[in-house]
Amino acid sequence: MSVPRVVPRHVAIVMDGNGRWAKKRFMPRLVGHKFGMDALVQLVDHCAERGIEFLTVYAFSSENWRRPDEEVSGLMDLVLVGVAKYLQRLAERGVRIRMVGDRSAVSERVRQAWDQSEQTTAHNTRITLTVAFNYGGRWDILQACQRALREGTAPEALTEDHLARHMALAHAPDPDLFIRTGGELRVSNFLLWQLAYSEFYFTDCLWPDFNAAELDKALAAFAGRDRRFGGVAPAATGAGS
Repeated sequence: MSVPRVVPRHVAIVMDGNGRWAKKRFMPRLVGHKFGMDALVQLVDHCAERGIEFLTVYAFSSENWRRPDEEVSGLMDLVLVGVAKYLQRLAERGVRIRMVGDRSAVSERVRQAWDQSEQTTAHNTRITLTVAFNYGGRWDILQACQRALREGTAPEALTEDHLARHMALAHAPDPDLFIRTGGELRVSNFLLWQLAYSEFYFTDCLWPDFNAAELDKALAAFAGRDRRFGGVAPAATGAGS
């Protein structure tokens, strides 16, 4: 009897290595980010084809403001280019786009592009692509607490489930699989609350090279994990136990 294939419902990815990918090819870092965006658009299809329902990617962290002004400005412009180039294609393929992060620090043009992306794809159900932009895990927990307090939640009423409803990813289940490309072995302030029981997969592959084959390697590793969520695996029964 064949064993059912285990597919994560929600995959979260730190898309690392764009700058190094470009440097290896003697190109500006921003060119690497452009190729990284192209890789993301292709990966959305690969995930949907494999039955993944939610894909969340770290596009711009709260700490990325420390990068050179030219690169930050280029990343902001890339948001506008991406919406103009890919939004209709993603919408036609059943992708729902959600944007999470602190919107107060980005320009009105970028906020409008985010709103356009969410509104255009609001009724799609094939896969939900959540883009974390100007996002930080600590910011997320703090803003959730602030929202709960503003609505008058008493301290004794503030449970984990209640706080989770105020988190930026309240629209999605917690990630089953966390992937980081580029060889680094840390989460970098990404989804600190939501990754509590996620399986981690790290690869040296630089993000623009992360294709369907690399995704399948990560999914194969995930399928081999024993997820117990703090419990104990049930004892085997029957012959040979």
